[in-house]
Amino acid sequence: MIRIFFTLFFTSQCLFSDVEISGHVDFNAQAYVLTDSSKYKNAFTAKQTLALEYTNENVTLFTKVYAQEAYHDFFGQKDETQRSFVRLDELYVTIENDESTIEIGKSIKFWGSLELRNIVDVFNPNDLRNDMFVNDKLGVWNVSYAYYTENGEIALILKGTEQKQRMAGESYAYYFFSQPLRYDAHLQTTQSKKRPTAYLKWSGSTQSDTPIDYAFIYQNGYDSQRYFSIIANQTLAQHVYRVNKFMTYNTLVIGATLIKLEALYAFVEENTNVGDYSHLGLGVEHTFNTFKSGAGIGLIGEYYRYDTYDTDKFDDVQLFETMQNDLFIGVRYTLNDEDDSSFIGGIVHDLEYDEQTFYVKYESRLQESFKVEIDYFYIEPSKNTQTAYSYLGRHQRVGVNIAYHF
Repeated sequence: MIRIFFTLFFTSQCLFSDVEISGHVDFNAQAYVLTDSSKYKNAFTAKQTLALEYTNENVTLFTKVYAQEAYHDFFGQKDETQRSFVRLDELYVTIENDESTIEIGKSIKFWGSLELRNIVDVFNPNDLRNDMFVNDKLGVWNVSYAYYTENGEIALILKGTEQKQRMAGESYAYYFFSQPLRYDAHLQTTQSKKRPTAYLKWSGSTQSDTPIDYAFIYQNGYDSQRYFSIIANQTLAQHVYRVNKFMTYNTLVIGATLIKLEALYAFVEENTNVGDYSHLGLGVEHTFNTFKSGAGIGLIGEYYRYDTYDTDKFDDVQLFETMQNDLFIGVRYTLNDEDDSSFIGGIVHDLEYDEQTFYVKYESRLQESFKVEIDYFYIEPSKNTQTAYSYLGRHQRVGVNIAYHF
């Protein structure tokens, strides 16, 4: 697969000289110091991303393809971890003028402002075949129209068919379920999966000495939150349902301090298992630039609160919500060197179920084209409640990623 990727890359350079080509090739290694005894103790993964962009006046064509190969799928039993695949992430056309932009196709969008988790980043589902600590978004088919205002834009987005989420095989460390349960990725719903989901988004910035970046989103259609149930013969499946959801994310800059807010409230249309719920995230980050070299230290604090409002329906545990009453304290250290080196780390403490997650990550560039990431994670799950992390168990891992960007 890697040979095919490079063949496509160099062929495209020759044939499409007017096309802007970018991408990266990654080699990722993870060692699981603490994990379930039935799982592999390591994972070695090659990843490739190829993006092509062509612009002619006010029209832009863009596509991005992602591929990965897992070591245990090729050198163990065939497709043992089910983590080797090729995926079309994006394929869209944009038509832009001075007042508006139209976009049609498959794309990925990013919403939110918080550091640890963006609770309003609901447009694209994640691929469940990879690292649970990384946002690996699946592209979705949609049509959007954005009208530019004086300080921002108003956008209407229609999302098409809901994306199913495949999972890795049972031998992979981040597969949560165990035998005799078998996961079926086909979505379960009482209505057509092709029913569009609509988003109305208003975003912008205030023009003042203390600028505020703001965004307000109204959603009508299928929710990003999903739930699991056994449908037949120990087969586990995901269910989707419809909501009217109101969301916002904002940042306020006061000197060297950044204040962040993300919040949502979902009115769930009639569903026997899921009722109305809300999610709130508050954050603050203060940066100290006290070093002569220009290096800086940022102190980060964030709090997350998730609530359900129907006592006879699923609660946060049954919905696998991990950030329901959690406090995050972290530190970011940027070296201000030629390699853009930085450290970030912290602890997440669950105030309700007494769970802790510790992590630290180092990032740096080498020779401009290479990027190196080293991370460490440790999870101490709840001892009294069957939370999502309890299915994973006590977990400790070290990871290294080396990427070549072109």
